[in-house]
Amino acid sequence: MVARLPGIADALALVLARVRPLLPEDVSLAGATGRVLAADARAAVDLPPFDSSAMDGFAVRARDTPGRLQLVDHAAAGRPAARALEGGEAIAISTGAVIPAGADAVVPVERTERAGGDLVDVGGVTTGENRRSRGGDTRTGDLVAAAGARLRPPHIGALAATGVPLVSCTRRPRVAVLATGTELRAPGEPLGAGEIYESNTFLLRAQLESAGAEVVVLTPVADDELATGVALEAGLAADVLLTSGGVSVGEHDLVRRSLAGLGGEEVFWRVAVRPGKPIAFSVCRGTLVFGLPGNPVSALVGFELFVRPAILALQGATETGPAYLPGRLASGLRAGDERDELVRARARVEAAEVVLEPLSGQESHMIVRAAAANALVLLPRGAGELPVGATVRYLPI
Repeated sequence: MVARLPGIADALALVLARVRPLLPEDVSLAGATGRVLAADARAAVDLPPFDSSAMDGFAVRARDTPGRLQLVDHAAAGRPAARALEGGEAIAISTGAVIPAGADAVVPVERTERAGGDLVDVGGVTTGENRRSRGGDTRTGDLVAAAGARLRPPHIGALAATGVPLVSCTRRPRVAVLATGTELRAPGEPLGAGEIYESNTFLLRAQLESAGAEVVVLTPVADDELATGVALEAGLAADVLLTSGGVSVGEHDLVRRSLAGLGGEEVFWRVAVRPGKPIAFSVCRGTLVFGLPGNPVSALVGFELFVRPAILALQGATETGPAYLPGRLASGLRAGDERDELVRARARVEAAEVVLEPLSGQESHMIVRAAAANALVLLPRGAGELPVGATVRYLPI
């Protein structure tokens, strides 16, 4: 009896069960975008750190308005008023400036009129109007970003505003990428008979960097068992080794055999998914090793399903994905019975819904056609006919 291949979820669970987050390090806030927090980041100051004006205008006592007031001082951002406000007085104030002592509201400049000399007519306001209270956004010690969060630009701005110069982040995973195949040549070199340009290391490097990894691309290796073993040995110095090609059943598919010779424990080989069925996952000397197929689209899909979640998990991310989103089909599709399928599509928004248009040319070698896609539509095995308008899940790419 042929063993049933693991599905996407089962294979991913096997991968994540072998991931251990890397050690933390202190990172300057200026270089922390995209990094994953290893510890909670908390505010170092109240924000705002003082009562401040929400707009340009005049600081007043609300009970003195509306009325004609004596203009006695000016307050600007970084230049507080020189004295406190008293009854019957107003202090000109700019947005972000400290509310003077004695004032409890700000009259917007458009609701005022100069009455000559140092007199100003102001409209009525209520206590607290146009006033930002100290700590109204956050208080010293409050949580700004939790451990496991991948820092986005709003996080960086919030941490800077609350006086945090350094954050504790999990170390970036170091990933070695190795392409295999005698037929491979670097882009720009002349092609001989039967040769093709090597593209997978470029594709995988871009994907890895977008996931937060530090990448070393190894020199592609020909289909030679000794050379393959030497190249794999070098790649095992990294936290993760990512290979492309050489994981099927042909005479020249040497990666799995060579890795076993180095002491690798193969966790699984082949997954019930199209494209990318012959993907292999092993652990060797503490290094996670992903053997991706040589077809570029298969490598792309295998990375999004299994490698990206592992890279994020190594960084301690609380959300590793893959994060599917809902959408509707613009044209009908049919799901197979044996394997889940990821179909390349263009996603667009219509009437507040995401509509997914499958692309022509779904073969796993068609990387140029895949470049036109911005979504991978998941067709669960056994789902049968999916008509136009059917609700499906997709991965943005």
